[in-house]
Amino acid sequence: MKLKTIYTDKSCTAWTPTNLTIKSIGMIALAMLSFQTAVQAQETIAVKYAKPSWYFGVAGGANFNFYRGSTQQLNASFTSPKAFHDGFGAGLFIAPLLEYRPADSKWGVMLQAGYDSRKADFDQVITACDCPADLSTDLTYITVEPSVRFAPFKSNFYLYGGPRLAFNLDKSFTYQLGTNPAFPEQTANAAVTGDFDNIQKTIVSMQIGAGYDIPLSTDANKTQFVLSPFVSFQPYFGQDPRSTETWNNTTVRAGVALKFGQGKNIQEATDIVADKEVSFSVDSPSNVPRDLRITEIFPLRNYVYFNAGSSEIPNRYVLLNKGQVKDFKEDQLEVFAPKNLSDRSKRQMTVYYNVLNILGDRMQKNPNATISLVGSSEQGPEDGLAMAESIKTYLVDVFAINPSRISTKGQTKPNIPAEQPGGTLELGLLREGDRRVSIESNSPDLLMEFQSGPDAQLKPVKIVPLQEAPASSYVTFNNKGAGEALSTWSLQITDEKGKSQSFGPYTQDEVRIPGKAILGSRPEGDFKVKMIGQTKSGAVIQNEAPMHVVLWTPAKIEEGLRYSIIYEFNKSKAIAIYEKYLTDVITPKIPVGATVIVHGHTDVIGEEVYNQDLSLARANDVKTIIENALSKAGRNDVKFELNGFGENDSNSPFDNKTPEERSYNRTVIIDIVAVK
Repeated sequence: MKLKTIYTDKSCTAWTPTNLTIKSIGMIALAMLSFQTAVQAQETIAVKYAKPSWYFGVAGGANFNFYRGSTQQLNASFTSPKAFHDGFGAGLFIAPLLEYRPADSKWGVMLQAGYDSRKADFDQVITACDCPADLSTDLTYITVEPSVRFAPFKSNFYLYGGPRLAFNLDKSFTYQLGTNPAFPEQTANAAVTGDFDNIQKTIVSMQIGAGYDIPLSTDANKTQFVLSPFVSFQPYFGQDPRSTETWNNTTVRAGVALKFGQGKNIQEATDIVADKEVSFSVDSPSNVPRDLRITEIFPLRNYVYFNAGSSEIPNRYVLLNKGQVKDFKEDQLEVFAPKNLSDRSKRQMTVYYNVLNILGDRMQKNPNATISLVGSSEQGPEDGLAMAESIKTYLVDVFAINPSRISTKGQTKPNIPAEQPGGTLELGLLREGDRRVSIESNSPDLLMEFQSGPDAQLKPVKIVPLQEAPASSYVTFNNKGAGEALSTWSLQITDEKGKSQSFGPYTQDEVRIPGKAILGSRPEGDFKVKMIGQTKSGAVIQNEAPMHVVLWTPAKIEEGLRYSIIYEFNKSKAIAIYEKYLTDVITPKIPVGATVIVHGHTDVIGEEVYNQDLSLARANDVKTIIENALSKAGRNDVKFELNGFGENDSNSPFDNKTPEERSYNRTVIIDIVAVK
């Protein structure tokens, strides 16, 4: 290996390719656009083109290289008197690129392969003779960078990432030892140049980055250009330039890519798709006025479930501030709805997640009532007590309940635990159900009828349903294929007198409109519907259909009652308090000749076949209790319908995501329908 000695003058700035990278790409872009404009000027027919799927082009930018670690023995012939550590420099990156990204997909792939400079200057060190020493490197590579491309929401912003394979081209260095500043007349030392030894010939690393596509062409151009500023990060993993010492490199790259691709003529294809594949139809439900409305008596469990590892009241429960207390009403809970609810049985879980507010409201109205809060935690009595105290603090601070009316206690297991000794299946779900605070009381003003004692349930909540037009009563306009074939479409609806209304524009295949928006105050009417759509090429298509619309009307007669009773985990026999409730409260309210519909359910814990049998056993348990009560009253006029739905997700009253929902799915629902 040969060493060269040269003298350097650092007052002069050398030209580097990096200086002209952005300017060069900009000049190329202007030249291409000028050519494109000239070609476009010769076109006489206005044609629209789809976005290309394949793009070709060039990317250029600057690598900002951050060196860490240490290097001292530069090669077998030269060792610096002192080790160099940190370094920084900017080098040129320029590479042809290939990109594939279907226009209807968020995903794509990219490939760049080109020149990649990792040059840098190390921080100056002071040698033993008090002389400054400088080291600069000129490492360069041929880099190959395949990447996966992802555009969130199919937007112009995209992310990319993938491996980087680099093959070393240049490994030279320049070392300069200065003179002691205390001896200004000293002759300057010659610079030492050479090549590093033990250089890794191939580097395998990775990169992640982001970019933004700026279209330079409209859809009137077959050849479409895109300018894409980008930035990427290449961590030091795998980027050790040498197989010796500890020198490593982290790089941040910033630059811009110019890409172009050929779009397909979409005018003829889109018009054919629109005419042949868009199928327009109208479905207007009969909306026969109902004469049945169900009033539900919703049971209120005396449990508040807590999240694992926290003694704070979970945010799924509705927590009020002092100013809201005066407006709280037990029969208007929808004003204070939880933030996150599943689609199923929203109204009922709104009741449960207001349990602390219902309790505080009842204690305000019944100043002699007292409660005991018993927290159960697998982490021990102290954690259970902390859970109970958090509820007490809420009731005292928000509802101004005297602290002496609330006692607290902590224990490891609830009085009726779900997790049994020897259990092995779904223990996580069982333990979620056992981590709770039980609300216990001897005050009848807080409790269900005929109950007393610490295990008594809280008084149920009566739910009178709001009568709003359900989605099933809306008029459905089905424009099958519109999402792919049309840019937008609208509806023009004309009544018998020629009065027209417009709705839209829409982009989806199906739209539902409430009958009231079409009819106003009219009970029904005949209409002519015209669908007007615009294809993606700009052509207009139309379809017409007649329709008869009937206004949905709410139930006028309140005949239905719904009761629910709750079972403990894995139990098919109602606890004594519910047996008395079924006998003394529910049975006397069954009208002569009524039908009683009994549905049994379970949560999702356990085997599906076992849960099916358990739900049917629960339904039979309720039916037997009510039948015995009717028989004692000398009645045999009531018809029963019985079903056991098990853990069937489509029929269960609630989802099974939280312990509250699973607790309420261990239920039997009783619908009482009077004879018409």
